[in-house]
Amino acid sequence: MQLGTENRKKMLWAVGLGVLAILAVAYEVIPMFSGPSTTSLANSTPVPVAVARPAAQHRGAGPGKKGHSPVENLDPTLQLQLLATTEQIKYAGSGRNIFVSQPDPVIPKPGAPGQTDTPERVYVPPQPPAPPAIPLKFFGFANQPGEPRKIFLSKGEDVFIAGEGDIVDRRYKVVRISPNSVEIQDVVSSGPTQHIPLTQG
Repeated sequence: MQLGTENRKKMLWAVGLGVLAILAVAYEVIPMFSGPSTTSLANSTPVPVAVARPAAQHRGAGPGKKGHSPVENLDPTLQLQLLATTEQIKYAGSGRNIFVSQPDPVIPKPGAPGQTDTPERVYVPPQPPAPPAIPLKFFGFANQPGEPRKIFLSKGEDVFIAGEGDIVDRRYKVVRISPNSVEIQDVVSSGPTQHIPLTQG
C-alpha cells in the first residue's frame, strides 16, 4: 500500500513539472511565430533615427507613394525666415542678474502725501483688563495710643474696623496702612493691591 501511494505522488509531481515545462516553452516560442510586438518595434526603431536621415530621401519620397510614415514627413531643412524672426526678439528682463546672489529690491510702501518714510507698526500686545475697583472707603483711624494702627472702612452701610493683615468682608485684605491711604488686595481674584485714599468727612 505504501509503495502505491509513493508512486502516485511521484507521478503527480512529474505531471505538474511537465505542464510547467510545456508552458515555459510555449511562452518562449509563440512570440517568434506571431511576429514582433508593437513595444519591441518602438524600442528597436527610435525616433531620432528617422529624423537623422539625409534630405535627399525626403525630397525623393512623394506624398503619393505607399509605405510613407508620418515620421518621414519631417523636413530637416533649415528655416531661415523663422530663424531671422526669432533673432530679432530682444530679451527685456528686470535688470536683475540671476547668476549673482543679491537681495531682492526693497519696494517702498505708499505713504501719506509729503511723507517719504512710513513708520513701521510695532505690535503691542493687548493689555489685560484692569481689575474692578475695590468698593471700600477709608474714612478714619480707630487706634488707641500704644495699640497697633487700625482704620475705619465702609462698604455701603456696613462699617469695618481692621488692622494690617486683617481680612474685611471675607474678601479684602488690608496689606499696609499709610497716613493718607491704605493698600488693600482682593484675595478672591488674586488681583494686585489697590490704594484707597483717606476720605475726609
